[in-house]
Parts: sequence; C-alpha cells; structure tokens
Amino acid sequence: MCKNALTLTKRSRPHDSTTNVSSSALKQTVKKNLQPYPKSHIGHFTSKVTTPEQILLKHDRTEAQKTLVAQVGLENFIRAIVRPLNLQLPNKVKFNMNGQGLLQSWEDVYLAERVYTRCLGISKRIYQTHAYTHEPENKLAYFILEEHNERSLWFLPGFDFYVLVFTYYDDQNNVTRVDVQYNQMSFFLHCMGLAQAHAWLVENMITPFVLTWARTYHASGLVNPFTFLLQLMIVPLALIYWCALA
Repeated sequence: MCKNALTLTKRSRPHDSTTNVSSSALKQTVKKNLQPYPKSHIGHFTSKVTTPEQILLKHDRTEAQKTLVAQVGLENFIRAIVRPLNLQLPNKVKFNMNGQGLLQSWEDVYLAERVYTRCLGISKRIYQTHAYTHEPENKLAYFILEEHNERSLWFLPGFDFYVLVFTYYDDQNNVTRVDVQYNQMSFFLHCMGLAQAHAWLVENMITPFVLTWARTYHASGLVNPFTFLLQLMIVPLALIYWCALA
C-alpha cells in the first residue's frame, strides 16, 4: 500500500500546490483508483461516485480537441463534427432525444429535424460546438451544442439554445449511439416566445414565495421526504376546498 501511495503522490505532484490531501483521504483514493473504469456510459441518466482527485486524474487523460464547428443545417453539422476524429456514420444509430424518443437511423434523425423545425416556425438553424472533448479510451466524444434559431413568422422571436451531446463509437470508428440532453420546457418556451415572460414570473413571483416557504419549512425542524410529500398532498386539497367555498 505504501508503494501505491508513493506512486500516486508522484503522479499528483502538479496538483499538490492546489490540493491538500490528508493521508486517510489519499489511501481511500488509491483504493478507488484500483477499481476498473465503469462500463456504463456517461450519457446515461445515472449517478456515479467520484472524488476531486479522480476528476483531476481523469482530466489528465482526456484529449480536448481544439475544434470549432459551425454549420447551417443538421446534416451538414453532423458530418462536420465527426471529421476531426475520423469517425464514420453508418445509417444505423441509436439517437436518444432527451429521453423522449429513440430514433434508429440517421435518415429518421434528419427527417424529424426537418419536420419539427417547420412545425415550430424555425426557418434557419446554425449549429456551433463549444468545449469539444474526446476521450479515446472510452470511445466517447461530447460537447456543448449552441443552436442559433431564426424564425419563419415575424411575431416569433429568434433565440439561441444550448444542448449537451454525447457521441459513442465502436472499434471501427463507427458512431453507434448519440445522447442529446437539454431543458425541454425552456426550449418550447423559447419557441412560443414566452421565455422572457416566464423568466420574469419565476424571478419576481415564484422565487420569493419559494424562499419564504423554504425558510419557514427549515425553521420548523421537520424537513424530510415524508413531510414534503404530505405538503404536496395537503396544499392542493386545501386550495380545492377554498375554491369550493368561494
């Protein structure tokens, strides 16, 4: 164990000036680092146990691609983002749309994008990458996608939107799965031109009320899942009863 601890200390020497690790925490980190890398993909909606030291070590093994891609149209953009990594695009793919739909081919992906953009009044969409990161040991590339949306109707405002995209590939560099994650409610509020009104309502009306409730609830000393669920049941019933009396 002493040899392992010494080896880890040497590897972590560049971070010693910014991270003060106790001996007990160091031993715990060594034990965790000996475990195999989790086989489940990062893009899944799962929680993982980690430590600041593990994050620093993982960052040292990550290859960040200094690549900026900006294209008009989804198909042009997808073909451009795989080019720096020499990835291939076979027609068969599992394309997860924020957990709301799973498309099985790129043709279906392009068709869905053409249809729903017209339905939502989007005339042109420019895609751009931010923080394009590649982890070759995990056959994974991910980035923040910025969408600039221009509208087909004059009364609908244009908007920019941000999406998190995870791309997985196999040993032959064929893209096998794509996970797209974003705030769906925020997206549709932008599409309907209600994002600014919703932001004002949340900031000026809902947030002060929620903070008052949180302070009162915390001061009661009864904060736990059971009392919270009890409130969720009692408050709607009380409102219904009050409306019936009115």
